[in-house]
Amino acid sequence: MLSNFIGKKVVLYFYPKDDTPGCTLEGHDFTRLKGQFVRQNTVVYGISRDSLKSHDKFIQKCGFKIDLLSDEDEKLCKMFDVIKEKNMYGKMVLGIERSTFIIDEKQQLMAVFRKVKADGHAEDILHFIQSREATEN
Repeated sequence: MLSNFIGKKVVLYFYPKDDTPGCTLEGHDFTRLKGQFVRQNTVVYGISRDSLKSHDKFIQKCGFKIDLLSDEDEKLCKMFDVIKEKNMYGKMVLGIERSTFIIDEKQQLMAVFRKVKADGHAEDILHFIQSREATEN
């Protein structure tokens, strides 16, 4: 998949669950900023363990303009080590730890953000990319 994006930066943000408050906020923020990411030569993908059908409903309901990838078999989640034990209402469960990975134009891992908060995260990622771009030019 990444070989399709040689020459572009790729943001992969992992989120726990479609149609939940934090994940909805994060999706709206990345959608709102999509044009600015494009100007930075960057594509954005949200990834969760939800099905494609769930993603389609989530995208339609929220009007997202970003792509969501389904990782039902957890291959990407395991590759990026985002499945963590979490406390959900007093019960320990395995779930996605909200995390973001930025891959540069040469397909090298540029940055890792773990245990992020949804609110303001898309802006933080955009500012990080913009600051890196400014220092490289």
